Amino acid sequence: MSEDDHTPARASDSAAAHRDLVPQYEIRVAGRLAPRWSAWFDGLAVAAQADGTTVIRGPVVDQAALHGLLQKLRDVGIPLVSLTPLPAGTPQATRTQEGN
Repeated sequence: MSEDDHTPARASDSAAAHRDLVPQYEIRVAGRLAPRWSAWFDGLAVAAQADGTTVIRGPVVDQAALHGLLQKLRDVGIPLVSLTPLPAGTPQATRTQEGN
């Protein structure tokens, strides 16, 4: 096998490593949002919780993108309850998951 035979695997490993480096956040807001809001939040998982809040969770590429998400919440009047950075390697939630 030549070195070129291993290139696709290396590229795939590199892409997976890059995804692992993208920070993930959990944004909790007041009120229950439907899963269809996921598209509005750039594909992040949106899950209404039994306590009357909604968790928006997933990778956010940088601080500018995070501020953009928070600005969207502010602009439509959705109250922010908490913002929590998640540990590296946290699995992504499903977009339509109903939580505790």
